[in-house]
Amino acid sequence: MELGWLLWGAAVLLLLLLLLHVLMELSPAVNFALRIGLYCLLCVVASALTVPACLLVNGGRTVKNMRIIKTVVKTFKYFFGLRFEVKGLKNFEVEGPAIIVSNHQSILDMMGLMEVLPNNCVQVGKKELMYTGTVGLIIYLGGVIFINRKSTTSAKMVMAEVAKTMATDNVKVWVYPEGTRNCTGDLLPFKKGAFHLAVQAQVPVIPVVYSSFTTFYNPKKNLFTSGKIKVEVLPPIETKGLTSDDVSDLTDKCFCTMRETLFRLSGRPSEAKDSS
Repeated sequence: MELGWLLWGAAVLLLLLLLLHVLMELSPAVNFALRIGLYCLLCVVASALTVPACLLVNGGRTVKNMRIIKTVVKTFKYFFGLRFEVKGLKNFEVEGPAIIVSNHQSILDMMGLMEVLPNNCVQVGKKELMYTGTVGLIIYLGGVIFINRKSTTSAKMVMAEVAKTMATDNVKVWVYPEGTRNCTGDLLPFKKGAFHLAVQAQVPVIPVVYSSFTTFYNPKKNLFTSGKIKVEVLPPIETKGLTSDDVSDLTDKCFCTMRETLFRLSGRPSEAKDSS
C-alpha cells in the first residue's frame, strides 16, 4: 500500500513538473515569475542558513562576514545559467581605502557584486533593506551602511561617518551613484555623494561596469533567461589634491568613462559613433 502511494505521489509530482515546464515554455510571464520567485526564495533560505555561520565565525556585525556571504551568493548563478566574464580585478589592489562605484540595474546585481567584491569592502544601501527579514539581517551582519534616501541631512551625516570609518578601519566602500535601479541599458545621472566622500577622504575612485542585462533580463518584457555578464574594473581615479570645487568635474569624468565602457561591453555603439 505504501509503495502504491509513493508511486502515485511520484507520478503526480512528475506530472506537475511537466506541466510547469510546458507553462514556462509557453508563457514568458510564468517563466519570469517562477525565476524571480526562485531567486527570492534562494535569498531568504541562503541568508537564514548563513546568519548562524556569521555569528559563530565572527561573532556579530563585521565586514569579515562578507567573505562568507560572498561564497554562498556566488553559487546562485548556476541556478539561472548566468556566466560572468571579469577583467581588471588587479585595479582593486590599491593601498588603503577607496570608493568603488558601479552601475545599478536590477535585484540581480547582488550576484554581480559578490562575483568581484574585494576583501574589506562594505556597501552603502537604502535603509529599507534592513526590514527584509533574514535578508536584512544578513546584510546588516555583513556591515552594510544604511542611509535614508528621503532625508538629505541624514544621508550627509551617514556619509560623514563613512569617511571616518574608511580611515579608521581601512575599508573600501561600494556605492551605486545612480541611486536607484536602472535596467534601460544606459546610465542615469550620477548623484555626487560618493564623489564628495572620495574628495573629502582623499581616496581614489574605482569604477566598476557591468554590461547591460537587457539581453536576458527585462521585467517589462517578462524576460529572464540565461546569459553572460561582462564585468570590467577600471583603473582608479585619483583624488589627491582635489577640493569640493572639483567634485562636479570628477563626477562627470567618472560618468563618461563608465558610460563609454557600458556601451562597449554591451556591444552598443557609443554616442560619438551614433552621431557620425
